[in-house]
Amino acid sequence: MAASKPVEAAVVAAAAPSSGSGVGGGGTAGPGTGGLPRWQLALAVGAPLLLGAGAIYLWSRQQRRRESRGRGDASGLKRNSPGAHLDMNSLDRAQAAKNKGNKYFKAGKYEQAIQCYTEAISLCPTEKNVDLSTFYQNRAAAFEQLQKWKEVAQDCTKAVELNPKYVKALFRRAKAHEKLDNKKECLEDVTAVCILEGFQNQQSMLLADKVLKLLGKEKAKEKYKNREPLMPSPQFIKSYFSSFTDDIISQPMLKGEKSDEDKDKEGEALEVKENSGYLKAKQYMEEENYDKIISECSKEIDAEGKYMAEALLLRATFYLLIGNANAAKPDLDKVISLKEANVKLRANALIKRGSMYMQQQQPLLSTQDFNMAADIDPQNADVYHHRGQLKILLDQVEEAVADFDECIRLRPESALAQAQKCFALYRQAYTGNNSSQIQAAMKGFEEVIKKFPRCAEGYALYAQALTDQQQFGKADEMYDKCIDLEPDNATTYVHKGLLQLQWKQDLDRGLELISKAIEIDNKCDFAYETMGTIEVQRGNMEKAIDMFNKAINLAKSEMEMAHLYSLCDAAHAQTEVAKKYGLKPPTL
Repeated sequence: MAASKPVEAAVVAAAAPSSGSGVGGGGTAGPGTGGLPRWQLALAVGAPLLLGAGAIYLWSRQQRRRESRGRGDASGLKRNSPGAHLDMNSLDRAQAAKNKGNKYFKAGKYEQAIQCYTEAISLCPTEKNVDLSTFYQNRAAAFEQLQKWKEVAQDCTKAVELNPKYVKALFRRAKAHEKLDNKKECLEDVTAVCILEGFQNQQSMLLADKVLKLLGKEKAKEKYKNREPLMPSPQFIKSYFSSFTDDIISQPMLKGEKSDEDKDKEGEALEVKENSGYLKAKQYMEEENYDKIISECSKEIDAEGKYMAEALLLRATFYLLIGNANAAKPDLDKVISLKEANVKLRANALIKRGSMYMQQQQPLLSTQDFNMAADIDPQNADVYHHRGQLKILLDQVEEAVADFDECIRLRPESALAQAQKCFALYRQAYTGNNSSQIQAAMKGFEEVIKKFPRCAEGYALYAQALTDQQQFGKADEMYDKCIDLEPDNATTYVHKGLLQLQWKQDLDRGLELISKAIEIDNKCDFAYETMGTIEVQRGNMEKAIDMFNKAINLAKSEMEMAHLYSLCDAAHAQTEVAKKYGLKPPTL
């Protein structure tokens, strides 16, 4: 993201020492230039809520009113402090030493500047908190130029002790903590800065974003490595397999795979006529007894049975579903390398490995796998459908549309591909701010839901586009259609809940719907994440952290887990800032 001119000015101001106790003297900064970020630290980071802007404006206005009533200058500390009657000669000499230090600083003579600031500190009356805090902060600025990060942090700490809402000192200490790899301390300082600045300074928000991501990645790497595998809900598993039409392993058992006796036992558990771990696993698939599938596939693989390739692919698929990509990859690799295996199996393995690479943020490897799948099985509609989704994630919309078109050509009844093609076209038009193309995409959605009235995904994607266009009433109707078709789809309830917040600011109804999602599927990490972000905005930090931790335990990939840890760390940081400085951002 390119820096604007106001941000460049902020960078210069942050690097320079303070010239006095007014503008540069360490006062509580008011809102600056720039709009709200895509995320808001400790205010629903990454959540699609649009309530924060007005609340932040109201809060910052109230803050300014309170501060203007309670201080005599921009420092946040009154000049009429005890000791104002003292002889000002020592303070005058301290100010002269500081001014001399500023000249050295501007000339790049940082050692001499430090000596002058040290002299100013020693001369300054101890009662003059504002001036002392400025001298310490100026010396920290000189130490910063010499990359003496410990000294920077120490002097900024002195400055903050003297003036707890000294934004420049807090931000400089945050940068020093970053250099010293003290991520937790850095996050707490930059959180305080963001709140004091009303989330209006791009530079501090970028640092907060950076350290949150680093902390999230570190914690997720350790947690994911040692996590207990967790089978997702049956609804999630069925939804996953429904996205494939040429997937042999997800097809119902063939008649030849069942015993004659079992063909007459409708509604009873099937017994396969062969002693095959794979066929037993398929039977468990039909019974939705998913926990036993991996072990049965392992039996087939260990015995090198006739269904070994199918068992490898099915086992890999369930390893992916429980979030164990490291175990899935060797199985997928083996299927792909089996030249004698059914080409549909190999293509499906390539699709799943390609999707795994995308989750691991390796788009080149992902693209290679999808291209290889298209080469070995060019008539496989699944290849183009899933590659189209990859292209959307990579913002390659024209290529995505071409892939969806090919999928539709091969399988004209694919409602999902047609709905996703409309969404790709809509995103392209919306990003380009092309009103005529937006209207064409919206008309395309209408045609899809008319042609495929049983496709829940069509209504869901259309609802997202309608929400973007602020057609909230119609979006709500589309989510109701989804719920009618798939009453057990927890994600739809979450989206409908978020819509209530954006549309009617109806917090109670929104939380009721998200709670319903958790009731339907207590393994829906999206519901817990969303509930957590709302609780942060309500100021309920403990509950928010609890929700984020539940989502972390359900995360299906290391990347998802890192994002959730970032949310949790933001909430933790806000809690610490509230304790230390009494600072709280606006709440709903």
